Amino acid sequence: MSDIMIVLIYSGITALATGLGVIPLYFTKKISVSKMSLASALASGLLLTAAFDLINEGTNSNAVLTLLGVITGVILISISRKWLDKRKTPDVGDLARADLLKAIVIIGVMTIHSFAEGIAVGLSFGGDNLSFGSMISIVIALHNVPEGLAIGLVLIPKGVKIWKAGLWSVFSSLPQPLMAVPAFLLVLVFEPFLPFGLGLAAGAMIWMIGAEVLPDACHKTAPGSIGIALTIGVVFMMAFKLFIS
Repeated sequence: MSDIMIVLIYSGITALATGLGVIPLYFTKKISVSKMSLASALASGLLLTAAFDLINEGTNSNAVLTLLGVITGVILISISRKWLDKRKTPDVGDLARADLLKAIVIIGVMTIHSFAEGIAVGLSFGGDNLSFGSMISIVIALHNVPEGLAIGLVLIPKGVKIWKAGLWSVFSSLPQPLMAVPAFLLVLVFEPFLPFGLGLAAGAMIWMIGAEVLPDACHKTAPGSIGIALTIGVVFMMAFKLFIS
């Protein structure tokens, strides 16, 4: 089997793993308004931890580029959201217009974030380092599972069917195999820009949490409960990271 095929298979697995995150939600009954708020807070905790993981990874290589990436990510996603507000949206049976715009932003941001992870997978296989690349791919695949859960926690309470949420989760991770192979073939070209890409993804995610996800958590739910749910999300993601490392 060629090296390119190995990279493609491993990166494809990382993308598919994201869809596994919505499986636990299959066993939940109809979600009330209060549970929907808590789900948004829990998703915020998961995503916030993932965003700062990206920043930490980027600053280990180049702190300045990572900072510039964060600033750029916030600016780009803010402009994109304002642009979407002025556009006509298609008729989607599952979602009202406001919820559809939120879904577009969330899926878009997670897709941007997957570009950086795809490059990371490709770079990890550079220099004929199959064992290291395999390890990084497995870690990212496991890391993608709770990210898929976070996407499901945002989309499903808004009326999106579970199987559709799973497909959207996988879709958001498709840039991983798409970027892994070019990054593997052009290690020297992609490597210097990875910190900027990680920062850009993190900045967009943090903006999304503050502007789209957390506001949904503040409907008919006590602030103390929101804080607990958000903290549980952070603790879960940290514990999960410790487990897979």
